[in-house]
Amino acid sequence: MPVQIITDTSCDLPDKELKEYGIEMISLKVTFSNGETFLDRIELTPDMFVRKMSASKTLPKTSTPDPQTFIDYFKKGLEQVGQVIFISLSSGLSGTYQTALLASRMLNNEGIRIFDTYTGSLGVGIFAIKASLMSREGLSLDTIIENLSAMRAETETIFTLDTLDNVVKGGRLSQFEGFAGNLLNIKPILSRDRTTGTPVIIEKVRSRRKAIDRMVELLGNLKGTPISQRLIGISHVNCEEVAQRLGQTITERYKPEKPIIIAPMSATIGTYAGEGGLMINC
Repeated sequence: MPVQIITDTSCDLPDKELKEYGIEMISLKVTFSNGETFLDRIELTPDMFVRKMSASKTLPKTSTPDPQTFIDYFKKGLEQVGQVIFISLSSGLSGTYQTALLASRMLNNEGIRIFDTYTGSLGVGIFAIKASLMSREGLSLDTIIENLSAMRAETETIFTLDTLDNVVKGGRLSQFEGFAGNLLNIKPILSRDRTTGTPVIIEKVRSRRKAIDRMVELLGNLKGTPISQRLIGISHVNCEEVAQRLGQTITERYKPEKPIIIAPMSATIGTYAGEGGLMINC
C-alpha cells in the first residue's frame, strides 16, 4: 500500500521537488513584532520574510499549526492513499513534532507515523524525498520508518552564520559578545546534536570565505555513505549566488551522483540563521 508523505514548511523544498515526489506540506505560522501573522510560504515568500525581518528590531516568532490542521491533513492522506508519514522539523527546534504526535493519537489510526528528523531546512526535505522514494518502491510503513531512523544516524547538517545579529536578538548571545564577534569577523560553524536535534558550535573561524571553505572540507570527513552517493541540499538566507558557488565547489570536489538541491530558507530556520545564513544537509 502506498504512503502519503507530509512535511512542514521548514523543509525548504522547492515547489518542483514537492510536486515531483508527491509531498504535501503544512505551513507553520510566522508573527512579526507589529502583530502581522502569515502562513509560511503561502502568504509569506522568502523574499518578503527577509525584508520584514531586516526591518524588525525583534525576531519574528514561528508557531506550529494547531492539532486540527494536522488532523485534516492526516485524514486527507488516509482517505486518498491509506497510510501517512509526517516528516517533522527537529523536536529540539520546534513543537511541531509534539503537536503532530498529539494529532495522530487523537485520530488513533494505525496508518499514521510521525518521524522526528532531528534536523531542519533541507535536511527535513531530504528525509521527505527518501520516504517518498521508498513508498514508490512498495516498502511497508514500518520498514520506511526503520530505514529513515538508520539514515538519521549518519545524516549531517553543517551551517554557518554571516552575522550574529539574530543570535543576539534571539537571546542566545549577549549584545557584547555579538558586537565583538561581528567586529572580529568571527563566523561560527555549527552542526546538530544527534541526540537532541539542537544546534551546536563545532568551530569558529575568521572570515566568511574561510567558513565556507571549512564547511566543504568537513564534508570529506563524513563517515558512512560516501558524500558522492548522498543527496545534498544547500539552503540560504538571501545569498543565492554564494549558495550556487558553494554547490559548484562541492560538485567539482566530490562529484555527487545526484543534482544538489539549492533553495532559500523559510522563516522557520531563517529567523535564527539571519541574512547570509548558509546550510548544507546531506
